[in-house]
Amino acid sequence: MRIATWNVNSITARLPRLLAWLESSGTDVLCLQEAKVAEAQFPFDQLRELGYEAAVNATGRWNGVALVSRVGLEDVVKGLPGDPGYEDAVEPRAISATCGPVRLWSVYVPNGREVDHPHYAYKLQWFEALRAAVTGDAGGSRPFAVLGDYNVAPTDDDVFDAAVFEGSTHVTPAERAALAALRETGLSDVVPRPLKYDHPFTYWDYRQLGFPKNRGMRIDLVYGNAPFAKAVKDSYVDREERKGKGASDHAPVVVDLDV
Repeated sequence: MRIATWNVNSITARLPRLLAWLESSGTDVLCLQEAKVAEAQFPFDQLRELGYEAAVNATGRWNGVALVSRVGLEDVVKGLPGDPGYEDAVEPRAISATCGPVRLWSVYVPNGREVDHPHYAYKLQWFEALRAAVTGDAGGSRPFAVLGDYNVAPTDDDVFDAAVFEGSTHVTPAERAALAALRETGLSDVVPRPLKYDHPFTYWDYRQLGFPKNRGMRIDLVYGNAPFAKAVKDSYVDREERKGKGASDHAPVVVDLDV
């Protein structure tokens, strides 16, 4: 079973590439972030033609998550229980479902913007709500994973130059502590380092030749419980999908399971 996570940075802009990638990669379940469309505009029909059904939590604008599966979608839950919301609104940043033998979450963690910005406090509160929401499944016997754009680099080795990020979000002790608290529920990072590259980054800024210079970050993560981790047979970052015209600024992260 092949499972992937990908921040597509607008499914409308990325649809031809997404459809081609699903066909060529043999992915069974895709956790998708930053759909940037309302649910009514989501490309259900095009995905259905390829044999995929989708569960979507999206309202348009800048967020939106989805699960795209050809092995079933059951017990769909939209949103994060206990979501703290931001500026009196609950944003569409989480969705979960059972896909065949596994239970999966697709999450798009708030960016945080700047350390002294209210969005940063919201980010930490959101992490705490996520930790509380997944605790039961994380300790269970069924393979379970939380995949998505976490907007946190777990260690200094997960950014191209730690000095460049000093004092900014994505690398602060509080954000990394939030990741550690999530792992303490029974989850672990199932994509090891190094993979095929010394620095398997998953995101490269469009600006200043970020990708050609490999000035990247590893912020798209797959955190699985013990049964999920035990079933992992291979994993990789599909850097090829970051290349060329019309690419997302994130690359898909792919995990193969024997379940």
